[in-house]
Amino acid sequence: MKIVMSEQAFQWFSDEMDVAQGDTIRFYARYGGSNPFHEGFSLGMSQDSPINPSAVLEHNGTTFFIEQDDTWFFNNHDLYVDVDRQLDELKFDYK
Repeated sequence: MKIVMSEQAFQWFSDEMDVAQGDTIRFYARYGGSNPFHEGFSLGMSQDSPINPSAVLEHNGTTFFIEQDDTWFFNNHDLYVDVDRQLDELKFDYK
């Protein structure tokens, strides 16, 4: 499993979440919402420190990661992060 992120998504994190060099962003399974694999769960994000990461993406000193405990959520798919230009918000795809 890996995390793939567009340049526009990196910029979104900088602009919208004030993410800067040295920050760490976790993608995790949260209760509520839905995704293509698990009704009742959706993808969450938070500034957090990695403990046992299973997927890590580093970009300009910022670390994006998924903990081993959350891999079930991705159902053996990679996480693709981009920006929906019309809504100006992140969009996620699982490939």
